[in-house]
Amino acid sequence: MQQISYDLIVGNHLEVDRLTIQALEEGFAANTILDDGLIAGMAIVGIKFRDNVIFVPEVLVAARAMKAGMAHVEPILSESGIQPVGTVVMGTVKGDLHDIGKNLCIMMLRGAGFIVHDLGVDTAPDEFIDAVVEHEAEVLGMSALLTTTMPNMGRTIDAFEENGLRDIVKIMVGGAPLTQEFADDFGADGYGKDAMDCVELAKRLVGLQEAEEPVPVVS
Repeated sequence: MQQISYDLIVGNHLEVDRLTIQALEEGFAANTILDDGLIAGMAIVGIKFRDNVIFVPEVLVAARAMKAGMAHVEPILSESGIQPVGTVVMGTVKGDLHDIGKNLCIMMLRGAGFIVHDLGVDTAPDEFIDAVVEHEAEVLGMSALLTTTMPNMGRTIDAFEENGLRDIVKIMVGGAPLTQEFADDFGADGYGKDAMDCVELAKRLVGLQEAEEPVPVVS
């Protein structure tokens, strides 16, 4: 498991692929490989990215390596009938084409047992609403990297309010220019500063664990 984590961190997708197959053949449970190998490695990637030790290219190759391992683990977990812990809709807001942080969050959420529907970039409020309703999502996650597109988070939340749908979903926001204060102003249910924070926040929002501090809610 340590070797899988290491190869994921350095972005060696061929070794992650090979070692994941080997671990399954040797009798390791898919959950063990996921938790102790893939997610453990990606958690370190998330920390290094947050602390500016590594940058976007390194994250991309690590993400490719995790995808290589997940290709073998995900089908087994699906066939085992394990119930997902929740359903999340994720997207970058209208006018913003950045998705590295969002994609890292999605990978971590899926690894933690969530079903995630990725709407991609440049997502309009109506698209968020339609996806939440269609997939009966408990959580909506919005990302923005540009200060000029941040207000579209507030507009999306307002659109849920105007359509009488604000109470059906918990909304979390994130992205480099975001702060807890902005999240509160927008009326979001929570703010995550990085991918690991995103997973912990999503778990709290679906009631899987208690928050150490109350999740801010603005009515």
